[in-house]
Amino acid sequence: MQSVKIIIALMIGAIFSLESLAQVHYFEDGRPWTNKTSRGPDREVDGWYYNLGITGLRAELSAERPKHLLIRHVFAGSPADQLIQTGDYIVGAGGKAFQTAHQNGYGEAVFGARGPILEFANALESAQSSSGKGHLIVDIDRSGQQRRVVLKVGQDYGIFGPTFPTDDAKSAQILEDLYSYLKKTQGQNGSWGSPPHDTFAPLALLASGRPDHLELVRKNVKFHADTTKSKDRSWLINWRYMSAAIVMSEYYLATGEKWVLRDLQEVHDFLVSSQYVDQSQIDPKTRIERPQDLPRTRMSAHGGWGHNPGFEGYGPISMLTGQGALAFALMKHCGVNVNRERHMFAYDFLARAAGRNGYVWYADEAAGQDNWADMGRTGAAGIANAICPYPIAVHRARALSHAKIIGSHPESFPDTHGSPVMGMGYAALAAFQDTASFRRLMDQNRWWFTLSQCPDGSFYYQPNRDNAGYGADSRISASAVTALILSIPKQSLFMTGRRPESTLK
Repeated sequence: MQSVKIIIALMIGAIFSLESLAQVHYFEDGRPWTNKTSRGPDREVDGWYYNLGITGLRAELSAERPKHLLIRHVFAGSPADQLIQTGDYIVGAGGKAFQTAHQNGYGEAVFGARGPILEFANALESAQSSSGKGHLIVDIDRSGQQRRVVLKVGQDYGIFGPTFPTDDAKSAQILEDLYSYLKKTQGQNGSWGSPPHDTFAPLALLASGRPDHLELVRKNVKFHADTTKSKDRSWLINWRYMSAAIVMSEYYLATGEKWVLRDLQEVHDFLVSSQYVDQSQIDPKTRIERPQDLPRTRMSAHGGWGHNPGFEGYGPISMLTGQGALAFALMKHCGVNVNRERHMFAYDFLARAAGRNGYVWYADEAAGQDNWADMGRTGAAGIANAICPYPIAVHRARALSHAKIIGSHPESFPDTHGSPVMGMGYAALAAFQDTASFRRLMDQNRWWFTLSQCPDGSFYYQPNRDNAGYGADSRISASAVTALILSIPKQSLFMTGRRPESTLK
């Protein structure tokens, strides 16, 4: 597609420009730093800044001082309160000056957290070890004057073990905090507020295996059941139905509660109707407003899902199609009468989107046979192939290919297009299909788990590629996906290896 080639060219240009700037990807209008939220504990913060772990600090990455962290907020009562001020520059941590300039943007050259972000995270983690004694040394520049302070971050959590989150005390403690946070933030109707929240929060609680958590999950499943039907003309609807299918299926496979099956069949029937398989499904407005994005052939975009039913806007995308293939796979394992032909259409779409290295591009055409970038789409395709309900060997091979490319390039983990936390959840689920890949993914992103943790035990939605979505949420999405990721080694979901012979009561 010509549009795909243009996007690739723009992405390559962005990579080179970001490499030369060596700083976070931000926009001329000041985003992400100018973004604000009026909700939750971050409503007191005047912008969207990097959370610096349990210290209580929020920092901006400065183009003028790329080896330093500019402090923009200090939470009252946190370890940094009264010791570090807004406007201070952190110039070193752990007794060492920062050595590397920021390289923390979008593109192969700058994915990851090289620079002060990574160096601060490592120092914070070390301070919580037995040898660190819970004291974090921080060097600051305040109005040109150098000074050193010591933050008492404590050792309540300790450090991540070498196999985290498997057999890891810190991960277990974090999970306890996150369970409490998710319980507190669930709405009266059973929802946490959006499809990503209503996917990962209930899955994480279900993975715990606890009876009190099961009731919270049941409440969310009833929310999904009550708000879905076989015919629906709502807007941006496919995201919500994917979430419903996945959560309701996992719940049924864990509990065997028969009432779920009728509602699952309705969700299946809607997803069949919303899947694009024929040019008669092209929205009339799209023909007028976006003629450049219309399918060129009968098979272009065939078998995929976009934001809305049929071909609307720029059409079906891999992120939703991966979830669609996953939804059909889970429903088939539940015993729902899944349309196998439609299911295979979805798998075929994902196969067309994948390069020979397993990386899945935005739509149904590979970005390049050796290209790679953010891995959320690859993750959704990977877990869908991993639990394919049909005895076809190629799906297992595809699942391993997707897992291995995620493990080969784990640095893009928290920086996915659209919804980074959604991408993280699916990438982690897919990577778990290959032990070495999951290990590399977790080790490379230890910094993210260290810095995203807040003093109150919740996790924070850090700035990202698109710098989108912060105003609507700053804690729930990151808390939910972290709880899911840390639960994966429990293998207590069907997607992570549990089988329905043993159901929860």
